[in-house]
Amino acid sequence: MSAQEPVAAEQLPPGSAPYEFRAPTRLVVGAGSLARLGALAADLGARRVLVVSDHGVEHAGHTAVGVRSLEAAGITVERFADFAENPGTGAVEAGTAVARAFCPDLLVGLGGGSSMDCAKGINFLLCCGGRMQDYRGRHTATAPLLPTIAVPTTAGTGSETQSFALITDDATGMKMACGDPRAAFRVAILDVTLTLTQPARVTALTGIDALSHAVESHVSRAATPASRVFSRAAFALLAHGLPRVFTDPADVAARSDVQLGAAWAGLAIENAMLGAAHALANPLTAAHHVVHGQAVGLMLPHVVRFNATAGAAGYGELAAAIPGPATDAPPAERLAIWLETIVGRSGLARSLGALGLATADIPSLAAAAAGQWTAGFNPRPVAAADLSLLYEAAR
Repeated sequence: MSAQEPVAAEQLPPGSAPYEFRAPTRLVVGAGSLARLGALAADLGARRVLVVSDHGVEHAGHTAVGVRSLEAAGITVERFADFAENPGTGAVEAGTAVARAFCPDLLVGLGGGSSMDCAKGINFLLCCGGRMQDYRGRHTATAPLLPTIAVPTTAGTGSETQSFALITDDATGMKMACGDPRAAFRVAILDVTLTLTQPARVTALTGIDALSHAVESHVSRAATPASRVFSRAAFALLAHGLPRVFTDPADVAARSDVQLGAAWAGLAIENAMLGAAHALANPLTAAHHVVHGQAVGLMLPHVVRFNATAGAAGYGELAAAIPGPATDAPPAERLAIWLETIVGRSGLARSLGALGLATADIPSLAAAAAGQWTAGFNPRPVAAADLSLLYEAAR
């Protein structure tokens, strides 16, 4: 083979196949860093800022701190808070109407995943027009978007390091992943003190969600050597931090680990996507209103066992990071057992029966799960029949 002759991808050594890695968000990390919001917004040229922040975050006082920082920097501020958990298309349209009247030059998502996703959704409609349904999928923006800043107050969704907004279609109840590289936050402020006000159940739901992101992105068919660096590091932070947070919610060092782990897991998702556990979780939320963190935490151990062979190497890397002595169990089984244990410690249900769904219509759930985008990234091919068996295992 001559020096000029190209090398076929299948001839390259493992880990040498071409890939891309995106990390568009600047992370500003540290207790009290919310005070820097105004200066960071001004650095991006902001003079008029729309703060998207839900009523619970406003009640906790975090929104007011952020607004004061913006106003101290000479920035005019408008707020939008009329949305709930899992923001729907109607709420995004209402926020867009507020934005059109105010004419911001920067958006801030200050709150949990709902606040950050709603801010992204408003950005799509404000700058590109149409409906949220027009922006399902990747690379869907049709015009430049406004710069945005994320200030997460929970540690779970990883929305702060992703270019996707998860918006619920009010007509169908299904979550839509609407993404474009231009929708990624320019800056994410990780101020651990903001997570201390989370109720215990929110801490559990978001923490288990972050854990599922690390696990699924690590073995995704789209995972790369670079994305696995972040999913593996995220899992290690979460595996050590979450049990400590569940034991002592005031453990700031543990909460810092969980917050950073959630952000890094989000970055892994951005580059590697997810898998069957998320495909199974979304219909439970749409049809039975099971909160996402509960749904995905319940299904994840069963998916790990289903993927045991296809994901063996990746699960082995994660199992090695589990605190405590190693066992003789195969890596996938050790990981599945530990996941079941940590879900139980979080206070969340571990079966559909515990949620009152033992008689749920599994064929319809499986059909809906098979249509989920994330199912295609699962390391083991998964069809409706497989998903049905996974729901049965979770009864």
